[in-house]
Amino acid sequence: MAAMIPVKEFADRRRRLMERMTPDSIAIVPAAPERVRNRDVLYPFRQDSDFQYLTGFGEPEAVLVLIPGREHGESVLFCRERNPEKELWDGFFAGQEGAIDTYGLDDAFPVGDIDDILPGMIEGRSRVYYPLGKDHEFDARVMDWVKQIRSKVRAGAHPPGEFVALEHLLHDLRLYKSAAEIRVMAKAGQISSEAHKRAMQRARKGGFEYNLEAELIHTFMANGARSTAYPSIVGSGANGCILHYIENSAALKDGDLVLIDAGCEYECYASDITRTFPVNGRFSPEQKAIYEVVLAAQYAAIEAVHPDNHWDHPHQAALRVLTQGLIDLGLLSGTLEQALEQQAYRPFFMHRTGHWLGMDVHDVGDYKVGDAWRQLEPGMALTVEPGLYIAPDNTDVDARWRGIGIRIEDDVVVTREGCRVLSEAAPKTIADIEALMAD
Repeated sequence: MAAMIPVKEFADRRRRLMERMTPDSIAIVPAAPERVRNRDVLYPFRQDSDFQYLTGFGEPEAVLVLIPGREHGESVLFCRERNPEKELWDGFFAGQEGAIDTYGLDDAFPVGDIDDILPGMIEGRSRVYYPLGKDHEFDARVMDWVKQIRSKVRAGAHPPGEFVALEHLLHDLRLYKSAAEIRVMAKAGQISSEAHKRAMQRARKGGFEYNLEAELIHTFMANGARSTAYPSIVGSGANGCILHYIENSAALKDGDLVLIDAGCEYECYASDITRTFPVNGRFSPEQKAIYEVVLAAQYAAIEAVHPDNHWDHPHQAALRVLTQGLIDLGLLSGTLEQALEQQAYRPFFMHRTGHWLGMDVHDVGDYKVGDAWRQLEPGMALTVEPGLYIAPDNTDVDARWRGIGIRIEDDVVVTREGCRVLSEAAPKTIADIEALMAD
C-alpha cells in the first residue's frame, strides 16, 4: 500500500526548515533509539516524530543532517548499510542507495562512519540546531564531536559558537497540517470511528472492559493501523471518572456507562476520540441529563473553532455550557457568572477542552504567543473534549448522580470557514447511540 504522504512533501519540509535556519548553520536530528522491553525483547519500534516528519524514514540507527548551502547536497542521512545476514533476521534495510532513491535525501553515508564524517560537517558552522536533552546518550556524542573540533583550534579549526533548540523552528512548522497530512488524519479518524462503533455494538453485561479494548484493536489492525496512538481508556461505571484509567479489567454491569477514549495511529498520525455509552444500550434519566449537557458543550466548543477566534475560545464556550448545565440540574448553585468566577465547576470538570493533535496525540505547538492565546489558523488540528465527572464519593450531590463520568471528544481541523470534524462517523447523539446498540 502506497504511503499517503509523497516523498516530495518530506523534501519540502526540509527545505522550509532550512529557510528558517541562519546562514552557516547545521541541524542534527537523530532517529529514535530502539528500547528494551524486557531482557532481549524490544518494544515495537516507533520513529521519533520530528525525524519522521522530515524524512519519512522508519528505521532506527539513523541521523539526519541538514546543511544549507552544502555543495554536495543539503540533506544528508546517516543510516545502516545493507547487510543480507542481518536482514535475514530483522527485515529489509534501505541502505544508502535507498535513502537517496526511495526517500529523496541528497546524500547518504553509513551510520558506522558518523564519528569520522560528521565532525567535519559541523566544523566551520557558527550555529548548531539540535534537540538538546531529548536523548542523553546522543547528547554526549554531539558534545564529543564538538570537543574534537575545539581540540584543533590551534590548527585553524572553527567550532560552532552556539547551540539552538531545533524545536523552536521545527514545531511551528508541524503545527500547520498540509492537505496530505489532513487526508492521513481523516483516515485515522475514520478507522477509529469504526472501532468505537464496533465497541458499542459488542458491549454487554457480563463482559469486561478488556473485551471492548480487544474490539478496538481488532478494528484498528483490520484497517491497516498497526498500533494505538496511546493506551486505550475503557472505563465502565465509576472508572469513567478516572481521567487516565487504563487498567481496563472491570466487569461491564447493567445500568453502567462505558467511557472509551481511544484512537489509532495511522502512518505516524494520531487520532483521539472519546465516546460514552450505556452497557445495556439505554441511557438512564440521570445519565441522559448529564450527557446532553456535555454534548451541548461540545457543540458550542466546535462552533468556536474558527480562524476569527483564539485557542481559548472553544474552552470558554464549553465551560459556560457545562457550568450552566450543572446549575440547571441543581448540582451547583448561584448564577453562571458567580460559578465561573469561583471555578465552582472544578470538582466536575478539571481539564482543558482540547489539545493540539498530529503526529503526537498531544502534538507540538505553542498555545500562547507571549502572554496572548494563539490565534486559530487554517491547517491547525486539535481535539474538542468537554466532560463531566461526578465522583462516586461526592457527598455534596444526590446519590443518583454519583459515579457518572461522561466525555465526548472529536478531532477537528481549522478551515477558512470554521472547522472540519475528522471523527464525525462515530455516533454521539443519544438517539444515534441507542439506535446503533439496538441493532
